[in-house]
Amino acid sequence: MFRSRSKAGQAVVPELSDAESATIPDPEAPKGRPTPKRSEAQTQRRSLTKPPANRKEAARRKREARRVDMARQREALANGDERAMPARDRGPVRRFARDFVDSRWCVAEFFLPMAVVILVLSMLPSLQLKNISLLLWLAVILMIIVDSVGITIRLKKQLRERYPDEPKRGAVAYALMRTLQLRRMRLPKPQVARGARP
Repeated sequence: MFRSRSKAGQAVVPELSDAESATIPDPEAPKGRPTPKRSEAQTQRRSLTKPPANRKEAARRKREARRVDMARQREALANGDERAMPARDRGPVRRFARDFVDSRWCVAEFFLPMAVVILVLSMLPSLQLKNISLLLWLAVILMIIVDSVGITIRLKKQLRERYPDEPKRGAVAYALMRTLQLRRMRLPKPQVARGARP
């Protein structure tokens, strides 16, 4: 009921050890996320506390939660925040594979535009243009194969050197699939400039 006071009339504050003081959060440190508006927080609290009235309400809540989760993932893919990314995009190995691809020009990223040009040439009535389109098609496929083999060899070597203890399964296939997309359409968005060291 009564606290023991020191001679100066102040309450006695016990000294904390280093381990105990490390667990106390710093009030000045940023929390890493924006504070929600009061109305949003209250709505979320109410929806979490009340159980769904029926199956339709439960399905609606599930859809809403999935929509919010997908929006958070899209935002993370756009700004590079790994905490909310899908599991396939997380981790230092996947991040390095993305940066490795994004830092260089790849033949495969121009596959779709070249395929459209070749398709248009092949639809023209001229037999000579059809033969040219066929040769272009073979040349494009050959260049993509050669470029992909080079990327595979270099990426595997870099991953072995940089991440010897990390699991690397699927990282090369992940990088090769990324090369097939135009740079501006890649998700997660490229975080390095072309020519930069990943």
